[in-house]
Amino acid sequence: MKQETKQEQPNILWFCTDQQRFDTIGALNNPYIHTPNLDRLVSEGVAFTRAYAQSTVCSPSRASFLTGRYPRTTRVTKNGAPYFPEDEVLVTKMLADHGYDCGLAGKLHLSGIIGRIEPRNDDGYRVFKWSPAQRDAWPIGHDYQIWLKQQGIEWSEHYKGRNGGIDEKYHQTTWATDEAIHFIRHNSQAPWLMSVNVYDPHEPFDPPQNYKERYRAEDMPLPKWKKGELDNKPRIQKEDYLNGGQGGVGPSCAHMSDLEKKQYVADYYAMIELVDYNVGKLLDELERTGQRENTVIIFMSDHGEMLGDHGLILKGAHFYEGLVHVPLIISWPGHFKENKRFDGLVELVDIAPTLLELAGIEIPYYVQGKSLLPILQGTEGEGYIHKDHVYSEYYYALLGSHDNVYATMYYDGRYKLVVFHGEEVGELYDHGTDPNEFDNLWDVPEYLPKKLELMKKSFDSSVFTVDPKPLLWLKA
Repeated sequence: MKQETKQEQPNILWFCTDQQRFDTIGALNNPYIHTPNLDRLVSEGVAFTRAYAQSTVCSPSRASFLTGRYPRTTRVTKNGAPYFPEDEVLVTKMLADHGYDCGLAGKLHLSGIIGRIEPRNDDGYRVFKWSPAQRDAWPIGHDYQIWLKQQGIEWSEHYKGRNGGIDEKYHQTTWATDEAIHFIRHNSQAPWLMSVNVYDPHEPFDPPQNYKERYRAEDMPLPKWKKGELDNKPRIQKEDYLNGGQGGVGPSCAHMSDLEKKQYVADYYAMIELVDYNVGKLLDELERTGQRENTVIIFMSDHGEMLGDHGLILKGAHFYEGLVHVPLIISWPGHFKENKRFDGLVELVDIAPTLLELAGIEIPYYVQGKSLLPILQGTEGEGYIHKDHVYSEYYYALLGSHDNVYATMYYDGRYKLVVFHGEEVGELYDHGTDPNEFDNLWDVPEYLPKKLELMKKSFDSSVFTVDPKPLLWLKA
């Protein structure tokens, strides 16, 4: 039963991209990309410069940040799972039960989507415009493709792949943003939450032609790579380098020229600039309708993209910074700190409890994240440590590739330990001396004490993410 709306509860505009790296925003030290609207959000809010995803693939990450619980706890550990567990409660459902009117345009992807319409639980979304990807691979139920056909646009005739994608006017990012604008304009209830879950900058790196032309491959930086760095890296990385990303699904860096690698960077940045333009449209709409002062804006991504770093493209069983470190900006002028960079460790699992606390809703005991509200409001105090480490998981998460790979990451802000469970070789990096993660210290004798210390802490992290449900009950 819905409770009476509280006027002090803010609206929430939640913009989530797919597969966007942390280092793709101009104001956050990327001189190659043009992101004026994201730069504006940075200046009007808090940029979390070390935010980490709990999984390096879509479904486990999304289930985690939508519930505030870690992947192994939600049991959503793979892309392609047959269902989303019925006893898991999304933060949107909790908000809806406390008076919020919730809408979504774009991806949900809490369970498998190939060859079927994604089944829904009681997710709290009143408006649900589902679009799992851009492509025309779902005969029914794909709201973006239904809209295209209503405009007289046939995907097969207008889509040009990496040679110019589809016209900006008909792009999925444009469509999802326009659906959000429609929701904002026609929402008669307050407060509201709108999830804008676009597919870009996910591969196949296919920006509209007018955006593609803004980025010349020759002007782009080369991916991070050190000659000989594969010599002491795990077998999975060597296989992906030779055979292609995601266990052979994507292109092979071993057979790409430097210019081809730069072209991937150029196309990726072009897609993000289109995202940025649409963020600007939403900001304009909020101001036009007088809702900016009562709307919290979240900009984030579910995980990153290797983009050629370390000889890898796409995603998979890797925990390099390009893949697990993501953008996270939260803005509410007049209520949250502005133009603030928080450099401490935070996790995407922290978003759900933040929203609950912000809305004045009691955080359930089974939510495992930690609210970011003290940082946003500037009440955290000098020397505040939000978390002393972040934790990420990969459990045979891409069906059909990286067969039987189970891996976890523990990162304390300086040392990163990656354990490939059942394998002899893992990864250990010291960001104090090697921020680009070129030199694997796993087998370096003088680092053995540090490795054992981190392995103990990593094991502790895995145990401490055990599901707190059900609440212990003791009979008096």
